[in-house]
Amino acid sequence: MRLYEMRPVRPTEVHRTDRFAELVCSNSLKSLELSTPHGLLKEEMAHLGSLVLECAFRTRVPAGGALAVDRERFSEEVTAAIASEPRITVVREEVCEIPEDGVVVLAVGPLVSPALAAAIGRFTGEDYLHFFDAIAPVIEADTIDRSLAFPASRYGKGGGEDYLNCPMNEDEYERFVAELLAGEKAPLHEMDRTPFFEGCLPIEEMARRGKHTLRFGPMKPVGLLDPRAGRRPHAVVQLRQDNLAAEHYSMVGFQTQLRWPEQKRVFRMIPGLEQAEFVRLGQIHRNCYINAPRVLLDTLQSRRRPRCSSPGRSRASRVTPSRPRRDCWRGSTRPGSRAASVPCAFPPTPCSALFAGTSPAPTPRTTSRPTPHSESSRSRSPARA
Repeated sequence: MRLYEMRPVRPTEVHRTDRFAELVCSNSLKSLELSTPHGLLKEEMAHLGSLVLECAFRTRVPAGGALAVDRERFSEEVTAAIASEPRITVVREEVCEIPEDGVVVLAVGPLVSPALAAAIGRFTGEDYLHFFDAIAPVIEADTIDRSLAFPASRYGKGGGEDYLNCPMNEDEYERFVAELLAGEKAPLHEMDRTPFFEGCLPIEEMARRGKHTLRFGPMKPVGLLDPRAGRRPHAVVQLRQDNLAAEHYSMVGFQTQLRWPEQKRVFRMIPGLEQAEFVRLGQIHRNCYINAPRVLLDTLQSRRRPRCSSPGRSRASRVTPSRPRRDCWRGSTRPGSRAASVPCAFPPTPCSALFAGTSPAPTPRTTSRPTPHSESSRSRSPARA
């Protein structure tokens, strides 16, 4: 298997390293509870022998009932595992056209380079759907005022004190929302025709939709008790541990389009963050999606060329074709996430079937990961390219 990665030869606007599985957005892979879709996805990934899930558990940081990771250690683990696999040859160069020969898996991610994005657009005959996505800030742990920010997990999940919580009363909340809405925002190109991704809205966009939207979203106070006041706060900002050394904390749900000076000014209004120093500030970037039901078969093979497959999002599995040296898995990494990891376990299966001369089988409909043509897929946004 030849695995093409364009970084560091061609960097992206948000990646910082040349490692695989670099998380540029949240360090949370969502819930582990089997009563949730995210938890079921992870359970199926575990049964498939997911490399991503193994690395995630080895680099896990406290996050209540969720699976969160030390983003640096996580990408290092994934990169080391791929580098040590003798059946994988990593090629560090940009792929600008879809190869015509061999079995190809396009696992390019939403931050695909413009050249390859154009090539995929020509190949699929479908226009891309572009969504703006956002990144939340990360804070130096020793600049958080622990006399105001209290440790607790919502409803006591996980270790019971896995998050730091910055409580707000009604007046503090209303002043914060007012400044958030008034803050100067970074300009976006193509704004007139490019929407935000609803699953990762900038916090100021959520605030624009209503005075109490944040209190029922990322700043919801349910399941938390402020020990100083002895009651539930009016609103709360949660901070999640970002690395194993607990040196950094990320602002949960605080993706933002604010200019960097404005982020510092507005976010330092939050009780407990008055002296906050930011390791990383939030920013906006563009993600690319494809219309998977129109482009892919249920086996994740291309309708136009069956020897070309796409997980729709990203690669993420130890599963390999039966004759891996003949397989050509080409692409570039993308920001990792729990849902994006799951489809990647499946393209090697049709690849193996093609090498064996048999017909690839679609993903069983009894699994929690929908096929491009299942009812749940049709109700969702198109798959990321």
